Amino acid sequence: MIIGVGIDVAEIERFGAALERTPGMAERLFVEGELLLPSGERRGVASLAARFAAKEALAKALGAPGGLRWTDAEVWVEESGQPRLRVRGSVAERAAVLGVRGWHVSLSHDAGVASAVVIAEG
Repeated sequence: MIIGVGIDVAEIERFGAALERTPGMAERLFVEGELLLPSGERRGVASLAARFAAKEALAKALGAPGGLRWTDAEVWVEESGQPRLRVRGSVAERAAVLGVRGWHVSLSHDAGVASAVVIAEG
C-alpha cells in the first residue's frame, strides 16, 4: 500500500551557488557518504542536487511535518545503480508513525535540473 508520494526538483546551478555562498551548508544537508565518492573525491553538484531533491521529496511523502533533520535521511546507490534511502532519527520516527516499511526512489538530472521521486510504502 502506498502511504505517500513526493516529488521535487532543484535547479543545479542555483543549488551549486547556494553551496558556495553558504559555508557549512553541505555538511548540514548531507552525511559523509553522500558528499564523497568511494574514491574520497567530492561528488559533483548535479549529484548533490539530486540527493537534495530526494530529501525534499521524502519529506513530502511523509506529509512534510516539521522537525525532520536533513541528515536523518541518506541517499545511497547500490552497485547496480539503484538509488536507495536509509532513514534514522526524526525521519525513521515519522515513517514508523505512518507505517512505512519501504521506500522507492528515482533520481535524475538533465538540462540543468535535478529531480527525484520518493514513494513511501506500507
